[in-house]
Amino acid sequence: MTTTTPQAVPTAATLRRPVQLPPEWSGIPLTVVMPTYNEAENLPGMAEKLMALDLPGLRLLVVDDNSPDGTGEVAERLAERYNEPDRTRISVLHRTAKDGLGRAYAAGMDQAVADGAQYVLQMDADGSHPVEYVPQMLGAALATGAGFVVGSRYVSGGRLAEEWGLHRRLLSRWANAYVSTVLRTGLRDVTAGFCMWRADTVTEMKLSEVRSNGYSFQVELKYQAVRAGYTGVEVPIHFEERQIGASKMNLAVQVESAVLPWRLRLDSARARRG
Repeated sequence: MTTTTPQAVPTAATLRRPVQLPPEWSGIPLTVVMPTYNEAENLPGMAEKLMALDLPGLRLLVVDDNSPDGTGEVAERLAERYNEPDRTRISVLHRTAKDGLGRAYAAGMDQAVADGAQYVLQMDADGSHPVEYVPQMLGAALATGAGFVVGSRYVSGGRLAEEWGLHRRLLSRWANAYVSTVLRTGLRDVTAGFCMWRADTVTEMKLSEVRSNGYSFQVELKYQAVRAGYTGVEVPIHFEERQIGASKMNLAVQVESAVLPWRLRLDSARARRG
């Protein structure tokens, strides 16, 4: 297993320029899986930007956890607006309760592959993952044959949101360094949530068996993929600050994220002994 960073695109700023993929690449079936909980104000703008990309094979799957603000209904109206008689561009997976980011992603990613996606992209609804990078991530996946591609804040050219203060920047870097040191994945941004997965990688991961429920799902999935021998590449992105609404990060999620690396290491040690 190797992890590399494509050298042809050196900076996040360069990546944000419009890119035209060749037709045989732009038409590849790609599903963006976007979990939502109270994102009614953010979702229409994100959908509009995704639908405007020159990627005929792109679909958006909104996974809504019964949002009290009506996000699920907003998603259905967006599907009515953008879907065509012979082409589904937006679909909605309604879940009955708020059950954690990890389980929402697992359900959506499995559904995307079952519906024929060759690549699946994890993407937040709050605008922190800029839409402009989607074609470049798909291009990097196809050019390298990687099992997964990470939109990375911590490779050369990657940047955090300017709105983040020094304390938040240091905490983010420390958390990522901590997880990377414990798990030794070879990835510089193992905590990233902006990731593209090849369909066979998703199938191999057996997402229904992933135990992490919150943001640590991102870490567990990458760790399991690396251990299974899949190659990951990282491309630099400019991570944005959420514009509307509040972060879903809470104390329970932070505790889970801190404990997870050691639990994964312990599970691996037990597996080797067994």
